[in-house]
Amino acid sequence: MKVIQIRALRGPNLWSKHTSIEATVVFSENAYTIDRIPGFETRLRERFPEIALLLPADRYKIATVAHVLEFAALGLQVQAGCPVTFSQTTQTSEANTFRIIVEYSEEAVGRLAFELSLEFCHAAIENIPFDLSKALLRLHALYEDIRLGPSTGAIVRAAVARGIPYRRLTNGSLVQFGWGSKQRRIQASESDSISAVAESIVQDKELTKALLLAAGTPVPVGRPVIDAEDAWAAACEIGAPVVVKPQDGNQGKGVTANLVDYKQVKAAYVKATEISDNVLVERYVTGHDYRLLIVGKKLVAAARRDPPQVVGDGVHSIYQLVEQINRDPLRSEGHANLLTKIHLDEISLTHLASQGLTAESIPAKGMRVVLRNNANLSTGGTATDVTDDVHPEIAANAIAAAQMVGLDICGIDLICESIMRPLEEQGGAIIEVNAAPGLRMHLQPSYGKGRPVGTAIIDNMFAQGDDARIPVIAVTGTNGKTTTVRLIANILENNQLRVGMTCTDGVFINGQSIDTGDCSGPKSARNVLFHPDVDAAVLETARGGMLREGLGFDYCQVAVVTNIGRGDHLGLANINTIDELAAVKRLVVENVLPEKGIAVLNADDPHIVKMAAHCPGTVMFFSRDSHNPVILSQRAQRKRVIYLEDHFIVASEAEVEQKIPLSEIPLTKNGLISFQVENAMAAIAVGWALGLEWAVIRAGLTNFISDTQTAPGRFNLFNYRNATLIADYGHNPDAMEALASAIDSIPAKRRMVVISAAGDRRDEDIRLQTQILGEVFDEVVLYQDKCQRGRDDGEVLGLLREGLENAKRVRKVSEIHGEFKAIDTALTNLQAGELCLILVDQVEQALGHIHDRIANAC
Repeated sequence: MKVIQIRALRGPNLWSKHTSIEATVVFSENAYTIDRIPGFETRLRERFPEIALLLPADRYKIATVAHVLEFAALGLQVQAGCPVTFSQTTQTSEANTFRIIVEYSEEAVGRLAFELSLEFCHAAIENIPFDLSKALLRLHALYEDIRLGPSTGAIVRAAVARGIPYRRLTNGSLVQFGWGSKQRRIQASESDSISAVAESIVQDKELTKALLLAAGTPVPVGRPVIDAEDAWAAACEIGAPVVVKPQDGNQGKGVTANLVDYKQVKAAYVKATEISDNVLVERYVTGHDYRLLIVGKKLVAAARRDPPQVVGDGVHSIYQLVEQINRDPLRSEGHANLLTKIHLDEISLTHLASQGLTAESIPAKGMRVVLRNNANLSTGGTATDVTDDVHPEIAANAIAAAQMVGLDICGIDLICESIMRPLEEQGGAIIEVNAAPGLRMHLQPSYGKGRPVGTAIIDNMFAQGDDARIPVIAVTGTNGKTTTVRLIANILENNQLRVGMTCTDGVFINGQSIDTGDCSGPKSARNVLFHPDVDAAVLETARGGMLREGLGFDYCQVAVVTNIGRGDHLGLANINTIDELAAVKRLVVENVLPEKGIAVLNADDPHIVKMAAHCPGTVMFFSRDSHNPVILSQRAQRKRVIYLEDHFIVASEAEVEQKIPLSEIPLTKNGLISFQVENAMAAIAVGWALGLEWAVIRAGLTNFISDTQTAPGRFNLFNYRNATLIADYGHNPDAMEALASAIDSIPAKRRMVVISAAGDRRDEDIRLQTQILGEVFDEVVLYQDKCQRGRDDGEVLGLLREGLENAKRVRKVSEIHGEFKAIDTALTNLQAGELCLILVDQVEQALGHIHDRIANAC
């Protein structure tokens, strides 16, 4: 077997809404079914017993090796702890070729899983070893390394539950919620509302303490020290026991507590300087260690933290007891799991020594041995939920502390004997204020119930009912996409919205180009949705990007499908029929917002009409025929429709109608250009779907100018020596039909067309283009463009010429090598009163060349 392509589908795609790895695999002839490989089933089960749960025995007789790859790639991820459920295998039209689609939660893990599934299948076929344990260890380690941690993951899950879209911006914990101008971002549990000043304050423990004192909040007395001797002097001033800690540390790093003698203080000072050059000595406050989580101006959770400890059994040493605890699957290194593994490091060994113990000591049965004198979860501590027990005055102290330093999400550490009594009564104190607090202890504490702290953070970031979405309009189809996108954007701009737009001409933000070239794919769509100055996104969504990577968004508010053409890249990427092409284009319809979203569909195209059944929202049809059966049926049901009647575009719902005369829409040339009428109807439908005022919609239609600046290569009209010159980027049979229909209605003494074709089209589609044009034009200039896309020299010209063999109207055919030379040939022979259509290939350069010719002709 040979893998010829692996790609990541990073958004909703042809197969599912899941992010997936799609692999195309070719097998040797008749060697891809399991039953033709002797002993294969047995060797599969030996190497990966769990695969039997995914691929039942009764399927082996009909399953292929491709299915085994599929189930192995999925099963390996499941066994490694990844939350994946979807997979699919399908045979393509090419012999012995399969597509294998497997969901992933992390792209790198999905790719590695497929790589390992190939190794697994190869091992089963060749009867060589496959180390399943090692494979799972690699996958699990990678997954734990790159997945979101518990804190960020909880916030993301809360956002998803509210329908708020999100996207990771890095491999770390930087996440964006919402799109465009409604976006917010977090880093771990720290929101984008936190200022750099607040960050600086909480990193300076002495400054924080001074501010809390000013707010009347109880804090332990203490001062900065300059060396170990000064640290001991401070301890003597304050009175033992004391705490030594870095002035700008976090997560309990470098903190040593309950120190009573010179040796302890000196060792603690050295430890603190490993974290920071600035060290504090403070009074050691006795009692329990508590963490209070403040979000906004509310206390949302509280936990008592207990230091790591073991309970003796009279048999095992402290070291062995720690090893037993660390086998708990809830414990891992770092912050990946709910609990962190305990390490008998220098601090732990020193603390044991203060109790007269070592790691090899065997505690008596029932004896509790505390391993550290701090209770941070990052060093192996445990947490008990006490949210319901917090005294109101303590809650008020914590909220005041957060407000004083300027944090909207804040972890307040305090020590006191009881969380149920005011701090002043018991000599308790707030000992630290933390930005980006860990949420593990509140989500699933070791004891007590978990608190929905992720939800609290999302509710603080976004108002009730706000899903942080801007209007996203996705436009797809064969022809008219770019013009429709530009027209919709113009209407939205007339509504005073800042519009982000993608199309085959580039990416535009608020009318300014930020990228050029064909930008109709998912990457450009994501870039627009990332931009903070975008109030609405209008996205041209081409088939290539959908097949290559899926959609660049999760849902759109409005999906538009203009038409489905016969020659729209058929034969490429295993899309060979119009039905298969329609299934790809249907993706935008399938992913409109459930209930809230609207699909705008062309009722004159039967393939598009069928898409209505796949829409999770509502549907609005448009048609150039007021008697179209679909339009009549929708009107009978009092639903919204748009149709053409007596040179008016009519928007109808129940008894209410809005009529816009074609004379008010310059794009249509008073209805002369029928395909522009369809584009205008689609744009009107979008404005209506978004609830815009009709005056705004009409203004956006009226002031839209289709020229080489606003819509380059889209039926651009010029006057050349009193002859009509039209430049267009049409490049498929349906575009030729639309152009031929429009041009046939324009009076002209003689009609000439300049045409080439892309080499990556089917032979019949290339022939059909000139066959259609041959019914309208008197003279044809064929040219060979710059890139033949795999065709031999002259091959495309030959196919175009074949399409003209039965053209009764064509009187002259010329063949030119080079686009600009072909344009010059046509314009040299063009006379007043005649018409020339130039089908451009290099749009920007060709239009520039035409402008130069016109300028020199004046």
